[in-house]
Amino acid sequence: MNLSLFGIGLMGTAIAHRLLQQGHTLTLYNRTQREFPDLQAQGATLAETVEAAISASSILILTLSDAQAIQDILLKPGLNLHGKIILQMGTIAPQESQAIAQTMQTLGATYLEAPVLGSIPEAKTGTLLIFVGASQNLFEQMLPLLKDLSEAPRYIGEIGTAAATKLALNQLIGSLTSAFSVSLALIQNSGVNLETFMDILRQSALYAPTFDKKLQRMVKQNYHNPNFPAKHLLKDMRLAQTTAATYGINTQIIDAVIAITQHSVQQGQGEADYSVIFSAINSPLQ
Repeated sequence: MNLSLFGIGLMGTAIAHRLLQQGHTLTLYNRTQREFPDLQAQGATLAETVEAAISASSILILTLSDAQAIQDILLKPGLNLHGKIILQMGTIAPQESQAIAQTMQTLGATYLEAPVLGSIPEAKTGTLLIFVGASQNLFEQMLPLLKDLSEAPRYIGEIGTAAATKLALNQLIGSLTSAFSVSLALIQNSGVNLETFMDILRQSALYAPTFDKKLQRMVKQNYHNPNFPAKHLLKDMRLAQTTAATYGINTQIIDAVIAITQHSVQQGQGEADYSVIFSAINSPLQ
């Protein structure tokens, strides 16, 4: 299958590797023009222009950072998207996804949202959790491709529902990590044996696997080589905040996580793993 992938960041790169391994013909486009030697060695073609990437394939996969990037790249005047299928896999707000879908329709393109839960290892092994917002017929049409990236892609409903599902899950990433950071800081500062605390936590209904996944990063303060940078968590928490507010949901918890994450980003740690918020929490009050 001929595919064009827009946005070759951390997740985009991992998805590209997987698609190439599955035998697809892949054209790459990135706003920052650079070489991708590993992907090109696997057979990927690097498009120098948006127009070249669009014309190379009937299915355009978007792993772009936000809705503005989609607007800037694909919705510029003069681009011919007629007959194209747009597979949007990034994290954007439901309202943003619905607006993009309407614009794509006027341009003669077909749009579906398919945000993912999982990280670089899951992308490379085809075990991402994928949620789809689209018509049932379009979901079934795209299912073979989606199964190259996910063992069991899930149909959620119309455009916007999958985007909302993704935000609800990413909100948990921020809130759970923040809550665990507070508990870990309490334990460390109180002189309680860490393994004793973790043993109790693991046996309780309070436990979430993400706690162990991030524990050593926090203890060792090693936030290099992230799968999900703090700057992206901040973007997603802000989207969750805005979306929740439109429904009249109290956002005070989200507000607090945003403040903590924003502090880390402002301290120059935006590219670090999002667990860096532990360092912001376990710091003297300003």
